[in-house]
Amino acid sequence: MIKKILVVGANGQVGLALQETAAWRNDDQFLFAKRQDLDITQADQVNDYFKENQPDVCINCAAYTAVDQAESEPDAAYHLNDQAVGFLAKACRQHQSHFLHLSSDYVYHNEINRPLRESDPCCPQSIYASSKLAGEERALKENPHTHILRTSWVYSPWRHNFVKTMLRLGQEREKLSIVYDQIGAPTSAREIAAALLKLTEQPTIPTGIYNFANAGVCSWYDFAKAIFEIKGIPCQVSPIPSSDYPTPASRPHYSLLDTSKIRQVLALEIPHWRDSLIECLKEM
Repeated sequence: MIKKILVVGANGQVGLALQETAAWRNDDQFLFAKRQDLDITQADQVNDYFKENQPDVCINCAAYTAVDQAESEPDAAYHLNDQAVGFLAKACRQHQSHFLHLSSDYVYHNEINRPLRESDPCCPQSIYASSKLAGEERALKENPHTHILRTSWVYSPWRHNFVKTMLRLGQEREKLSIVYDQIGAPTSAREIAAALLKLTEQPTIPTGIYNFANAGVCSWYDFAKAIFEIKGIPCQVSPIPSSDYPTPASRPHYSLLDTSKIRQVLALEIPHWRDSLIECLKEM
């Protein structure tokens, strides 16, 4: 049966990865909504869009992701990451649509120094993280038939991300200092897109929260070193502590995600982050 899949936030990294995938998929119909097509912060617009298009699935890739800027723009962050998520979740419930929503490793920010499980406590310590957690809670309250994917360190060939920043700075400078005491797993937007589409194929799996990230572990320093090594960029990278690079928003020191839950329910084999990075860098 052909499904009609609505992708909100179609111009973001994961939205663009979904567009790329959809180009060669003939078994579903996709609707890609950019902000000019659908302003999800307006409940009336969301309701009208759903009435007109009747999607079977809604994948929400839209988010306020300017982590530091959110500290001075809390209303904007909550409007998009919390309230708008509620509008989408409610519309999905009313129209019997399957709702998928992207969230962040930042919601954990606890002192547990092992791979983080979905059942672990959340202690968000920034406006961005708090707004993402509030959006999760609102989505599950408005629509119990919701799947939430918490992911980490997203990169792709598109938009602003760490990989593209490193490629630019590596060409401009001979030396860079990168923090070594923030630990996690870089995650390719293409791998996230693939997982989301697999969820649309198996909507009967238990709803709720799932962690998703590429396999392996590294620091931002390790990540930068790998980018330069793979691309043959001679920029010298030095490790520094986070205290030497203060930012308005606090970052978690350890946010490696335990992905065993989603790997089990979807029978997924998730590539190592370095393998996905190599594939991404081939076209950058």
